Amino acid sequence: MEEQILRYLIPATGLVSGLIGAYVGLQNRALLAEVRKEIAELENRLILRINGTYVRRGECALREELVHERLASISDELKSKTAAGE
Repeated sequence: MEEQILRYLIPATGLVSGLIGAYVGLQNRALLAEVRKEIAELENRLILRINGTYVRRGECALREELVHERLASISDELKSKTAAGE
């Protein structure tokens, strides 16, 4: 009788442990996918915040050049108005 119980008990425990292992593996994959998704969302938010806050060096140079050009044109206009006596 004992031998018959062992014949069924040993494969049953192997089957149960295999099913538990598969379930835990699937849960781990699902958790990893969720964590990766959250990390990607946070990374995108961080990049958007950085790009919205800081101005690139090239953009600063262009802005500065434009300001100098505008000041020069305003200065020329003022000189021409004073020379014309307006």
